[in-house]
Amino acid sequence: MKTIIVPTDFSPVSLNAANFAVNMALAIKADILLFNAYSIPVAYSSEVPLMLVSIEELRKGSETQLEDLKKKILHITSGKLNVVTEARMGNTIDELENICRLVQPFAVIMGAKGKSAIEKVVFGSTTLTAIRHLTWPVICVPPGKEYGKGIQKIGFACDFRKVTETIPVNYIKEMVKEFGAELHVLNVDYMERNFRPGTPQESFQLHTLFADIHPHYHFIDDPDVEDGIHSFAEINNLDLLIAIPKKHKFLEGIFKPSSTKQLIFQSHVPVMCMHE
Repeated sequence: MKTIIVPTDFSPVSLNAANFAVNMALAIKADILLFNAYSIPVAYSSEVPLMLVSIEELRKGSETQLEDLKKKILHITSGKLNVVTEARMGNTIDELENICRLVQPFAVIMGAKGKSAIEKVVFGSTTLTAIRHLTWPVICVPPGKEYGKGIQKIGFACDFRKVTETIPVNYIKEMVKEFGAELHVLNVDYMERNFRPGTPQESFQLHTLFADIHPHYHFIDDPDVEDGIHSFAEINNLDLLIAIPKKHKFLEGIFKPSSTKQLIFQSHVPVMCMHE
């Protein structure tokens, strides 16, 4: 059985991501695992650390909120989903990674970034760290984004370099088949500056690997990769965009606080980040 892990701290942006995950789980018949990590708040007095709340209180608080969220999900889905909860003390990413190793999730779904100043700092940092450290796919859901009619059009950002070594072909094909979606392969270049002698061969290899799912190919002429992908995604109403952050150096482009081209934070399109 497939499982979708949903990290939450019960803030609006994480609850919105949970709603998105619930609807996806219903569509693909997956289980939901709600996860919350809590840590001990510490105050310092004369350089002596003092615990502000007991571990037991923190544990009960986390478990109670998870259980309340679970009940709401079961209510709105008429009990059609299998929902489990997990509260752990420790660093969010470390504990999330431990759970992923045990569960082997279909995906981790979390909020891309909140609207308030504190949510922008907290969720930008947590999501970025999750993408950097987790080897499982992470779907970043923009604030306010709803699952709607589902995942019908999937975009995949590709630079046609070392395609057989770096692209998780089987998982992408699984995603496309699971949702019955179209796959749109997006290559952004500008005046063929990134065209190399090996590019035609690499593109042919990718076409062969994806032959059974019949992808559509789009060659976008734009000097900025993030701008080109963002514009295509918005104009063509993509439901999900797949990116390989390390391969494309996407992390710097989409999470840079000073950037006005933040593909995740500015876009209405959920982005699935996968590793090579």
